[in-house]
Amino acid sequence: MSTAPGGGLPYRLVATDLDGTLLTSAETVTERTRTALAGAVAAGAQHIIVTGRSAAWARPVFDQIGYAGIAVCGQGAQVYDAGAHRLLTSLTLDRRVAALALAKIEAETGTLAVAANQDGLDGQVLAGPGFRLQIGTELPVVRVAADELLTGPLAKLYIQHPTLSDDELADAALRVAGDLVGVVMAGPGVVELLPPGLSKATGLAVAALRLGVKRTETIAFGDMPNDLPMFAWAAYGVAMAGAHEQLRAVADEVTAGNDEDGVALVLERVFRLG
Repeated sequence: MSTAPGGGLPYRLVATDLDGTLLTSAETVTERTRTALAGAVAAGAQHIIVTGRSAAWARPVFDQIGYAGIAVCGQGAQVYDAGAHRLLTSLTLDRRVAALALAKIEAETGTLAVAANQDGLDGQVLAGPGFRLQIGTELPVVRVAADELLTGPLAKLYIQHPTLSDDELADAALRVAGDLVGVVMAGPGVVELLPPGLSKATGLAVAALRLGVKRTETIAFGDMPNDLPMFAWAAYGVAMAGAHEQLRAVADEVTAGNDEDGVALVLERVFRLG
């Protein structure tokens, strides 16, 4: 990653993660952060949300905060037009490959609790036995038997373990099944299995091309290991104060937390707002 380009507009694209970054712990966007984003846009930049949430799980938040732009959802699998409620791109995880990956991981770790995020604009999340939802609040899941999880087109899987930490589970999954699927830790209780090669960076690259901006013109904000590829892709990466240690280690800057207007503090300085 490099420092901000000199001269003119410092960045033409502001890429923000959603949970733990743009949203407060109450899942709102503060007035100060809204004003700072509006100021960056007025200066000539574009704002894009890049989230691990599927479009179906992101849409209620987008509606609440009034976001109607292009978004990268599902860890990069979906490029979503929030204003038109339309998928521009969508990638899926092969169900046979997913089943094989699960079998290999469970042979290493023992029984997992699994949830399946179905593909599509309104894809449901099917939660198998023992799966504990820890992503946001009031997100809808459908409880099903284990043999019903892989019955439809699949975007990704969530896996949990009764004793291993998230980092330990992600490491084990990557070690034994990393040749089959992508593995990422996206938040507390959220280890995901993805189509191979998929990341927030791949989705952001597609979206940036549509928006007419380059990686060298992008500043990115995040808080979890799933933001690592986005930081590597962008010109400048800003980690939130409560970010995972892996992200803090590679960030160009660590700002205040998501409840202390960390995004706004950086944007106000970089774009000389206020």
